[in-house]
Amino acid sequence: MADPRGFLRTRERELPPSRPVHVRVLDWREVQQLRAGDTEHLAVLQRQASRCMDCGVPFCHHGCPLGNLVPDWNTFAWRGQWEHAVDRLHETNNFPELTGRLCPAPCESSCVLGMTQPAVTIKHVELSIAEEAWDRGLLTPQVPQWSTDRTVAVVGSGPAGLAAAQQLTRAGHTVVVHERDDAVGGLLRYGIPEFKLEKRHLDRRLAQMAAEGTVFRTGVAVGTDVTWAELRARHDAVVVATGATVPRDLPVPGRELAGVMPAMDYLVPANRVAVGRGAPGAPVATGLDVVVVGGGDTGADCVGTAVRQGARSVTQLEILPQPPLERPAHQPWPTYPALFKVTSAHEEGGDRVYAVATTALLGDADGHVRALRLVEVELVDGRPTPVPGTDRELPAQLVLLAMGFTGPETEHVGGQLGLAVSDRATLARADDFSTEVPGVFVAGDAGRGQSLVVWAIAEGRAAAAAVDAYLMGSTGLPAPVRAGTVAMRA
Repeated sequence: MADPRGFLRTRERELPPSRPVHVRVLDWREVQQLRAGDTEHLAVLQRQASRCMDCGVPFCHHGCPLGNLVPDWNTFAWRGQWEHAVDRLHETNNFPELTGRLCPAPCESSCVLGMTQPAVTIKHVELSIAEEAWDRGLLTPQVPQWSTDRTVAVVGSGPAGLAAAQQLTRAGHTVVVHERDDAVGGLLRYGIPEFKLEKRHLDRRLAQMAAEGTVFRTGVAVGTDVTWAELRARHDAVVVATGATVPRDLPVPGRELAGVMPAMDYLVPANRVAVGRGAPGAPVATGLDVVVVGGGDTGADCVGTAVRQGARSVTQLEILPQPPLERPAHQPWPTYPALFKVTSAHEEGGDRVYAVATTALLGDADGHVRALRLVEVELVDGRPTPVPGTDRELPAQLVLLAMGFTGPETEHVGGQLGLAVSDRATLARADDFSTEVPGVFVAGDAGRGQSLVVWAIAEGRAAAAAVDAYLMGSTGLPAPVRAGTVAMRA
């Protein structure tokens, strides 16, 4: 246990301050700037780590799909034993510097201390341990000491694909990661704005993986540049980790108007520009009334991006009522509750409108969107139902659809490799991540559907263990989850 009286001495959560809004909206740097090695920051970190009670049944393990050993690394962080802390952290998580920035922290919703006090700042402690480790030179390449002479192709370089690749490389296999974009990272690279994840953190980890022996091939679209069947014939095993990239559409009149697009059609080019890569013809929010349809994290990313681009106004719409501020009775501890969140992007500007549905998109004479027709809705038997007489128009010259994703792109992988598609529009697989095609495995959102970054890493690690067992007859790699595990949605 870190400090038997820690949760009594320090009863409140402490987090490092964010950069002032009027400063951070002028650039694309992260909202929070961690200061590894800073004495004041370390003091806050260790006070928070000391609040961990090392519960007899640590429900934070239940909340985390990776099964992170939270009490262990809290103890080591409190003691300042950074090498032990980062070792324990990496026992379950390949990329804590990513989850520490991007995960919604279901572990904190499961914190036992959270029943009577604000929960331990688990996510921030995790991130701080990782950054201290990088700063102190504790994270070096783990080059395998032998080669199995087996080759594995990993298709997709998001968190699931990268986790599977690193595990399999360290097991001695020759791993080649195929990415269709011009840089490795999947949606981590261009789907997530720089103000949430500066890509230097991703590049640092990719450099470690390359030094360990993982091979990265960018600009390769499997299915067109090389067929799935050819890829399977060239390798002993294939891991499909292509993510769930098909956006949920808005089937209303006017959907075809110019200026209406899926969120990623806006975010990806904007993020490319932010890191100095070209994006000719990229849609820009400067001087426009922007409406984001969808109240989740992707929608918030659109808000923060539009504010930085100088939008005239930004409005985010959500069809459900505004969530409560405190845990409702039907979402008891230790479940992950749906609560009202104010993200860094929401602090920076824009309006949020709840309990409305878009019934039509209205255009001008040039065929460009000019407004949305909205109607208020109320829940009737759990379904949003229009309220008569509440129709109104909301001006918009840029409408971004951020309503989530329906599943992976299945046309090529299904037709060329013969993979079946489940009734959830994902790639069908068994509990051990294998498919009906021998040697082909599916990990992450491609098999699970849209989910959290921690689920993607957990599935990548588990799929790697299944691949290793398939190739070698047994495995020593950890398998934190099975494919049939039910996801916790954020």
